[in-house]
Amino acid sequence: MVSLSNNTLGDWLEHWAETTPDKEYIVYSDRDLRFTWKEFNERVDNLAKGMLAIGVEKGSHVGLWATNVPDWLTFLYACAKIGAVCVTVNTNYKQNELEYLCENSDMHTLCIIDGTWDCDDVDMTDKMLPDLKTCQRGPLHSERFPKMKNVIYIGQEKHRGMYTTSEILLLGQSITDENLKKAKAAVTCHDVVNMQYTSGTTGFPKGVMLTHYNITNDGFLTGENMKFTQDDKLCVCVPLFHCFGVVLATMNCLTHGCTEVMVEKFDPLVVLASVHRERCTALYGVPTMFIAELNHPMFSMFDLTCLRTGIMAGSLCPVELMRQVSDKMHLTITSVYGLTESSPGMTQTTIDDTFEQRCTTVGRNYPFVDVKVLDPETGEECPVGVQGEMCCKGFNVMKGYYKNPEATAETIDKNGYLHSGDLGVKDEEGYYRITGRIKDMIIRGGENIYPREIEEFLYHLDGVSDVSVAGVPSKKYGEEVGAFIILKEGANLHPDDVKDFCKGKIARYKIPKYIFFVKEFPLTGSGKIQKFKLKDLALKLCEEQNIEII
Repeated sequence: MVSLSNNTLGDWLEHWAETTPDKEYIVYSDRDLRFTWKEFNERVDNLAKGMLAIGVEKGSHVGLWATNVPDWLTFLYACAKIGAVCVTVNTNYKQNELEYLCENSDMHTLCIIDGTWDCDDVDMTDKMLPDLKTCQRGPLHSERFPKMKNVIYIGQEKHRGMYTTSEILLLGQSITDENLKKAKAAVTCHDVVNMQYTSGTTGFPKGVMLTHYNITNDGFLTGENMKFTQDDKLCVCVPLFHCFGVVLATMNCLTHGCTEVMVEKFDPLVVLASVHRERCTALYGVPTMFIAELNHPMFSMFDLTCLRTGIMAGSLCPVELMRQVSDKMHLTITSVYGLTESSPGMTQTTIDDTFEQRCTTVGRNYPFVDVKVLDPETGEECPVGVQGEMCCKGFNVMKGYYKNPEATAETIDKNGYLHSGDLGVKDEEGYYRITGRIKDMIIRGGENIYPREIEEFLYHLDGVSDVSVAGVPSKKYGEEVGAFIILKEGANLHPDDVKDFCKGKIARYKIPKYIFFVKEFPLTGSGKIQKFKLKDLALKLCEEQNIEII
């Protein structure tokens, strides 16, 4: 009989370091980098001491802006052990998004890497904190970001005003074991350990506060639905800054004592080679990742018979794709439904469900989670087969939005139910199907995009009178961003002008793929824009203009 645990992340890590000290926990197969549970736990403790040495303490907000680099998880657990909050930062963020997050989160320390192929994280950090160029490493004094005291470069390269990882480890030698022990003792499972920013219909991202209790138990129950044991090896190629990576993957492995085979940045060849070499038993991904793996020209060269299960989630999972993954990759794929605010899982299919149930539903409720389909108008529970809003109550519901009690109250009702904004139905056997959305969120290849945020941004482009953003169907990503623009009288803009205005200012995946200049929007009788009709309009305009939908 499964039960919920009161262990913190640190408790779990130390449990396995004592129980299976020589078993591999973290593996980077492409560079043959390996940590046993004991070795990794010791590195975490040393880094935790270093964090204490630079003033990080219980409740401090530590930003982690990096791909799945080897020390990503070291920083997460170091924060967790001393009660600091790890604020995960999307690696696609550009200057405006980074600065908003750092300011809104009251960030104390920011940990960064070089960046990704179209982002220079060091340059963006220098622009945000010009004082770094003139100050010594140590307490930073920033007028705009008064809470920000440190920047850490994850690696050995030196940058003006920033610590390196090795320097943090060196500084940690000045902190006694007793001081670390005191910091650990002050941490409880109901403390916030992770904060992830998710956009809202107002256009302003909100910090979702998740506790040790939230994420460890959600990860544990996810693994239980796939019958995970210490013998499993999970290939983690989904980004750790999302709940998919940090909870469904990492917390699953942490609570089951199994191995995480890491991929720093998604590459189908590295994934296939890692699974082959390490004999991974499980693999996660959004649909586009599985498509890239299946279609890789070297796919047939790898032996994937070691695989047994995994998760496909993040966006609509096509039945034919799930069939191919099952047949060609030997995977009994499950799917998880939820949102960041529910840690993230509230329902999941299991490996014991039929193929049809795993393909056409999002499963049944997690143990200890009360999932209900509620009538958006009355708040009453909908009968079986009747569409309503997917809501849940239980251990997995977030602590709230950071510094935003109003938004928290709008999302979690007086009875404690978290409202997802998604529409669904429940069948006679207790399985749920997602049928639509109340809110206007776009899901592009697993990334949640809120139209209001892009609309607010595009209003600043000269010549734009009004703008509405909606999802346009996509074969590859499920949905793409479409922008419908009404120009000011006399203005003349080309779609490329709009895209150029966005480049470097908002994340690449938020930049509209399709841009249409229209005279008016489809409106309701009360004057509200009918977003669902914009999707139909996009398809019509693409056909008229010979634009291929991909």
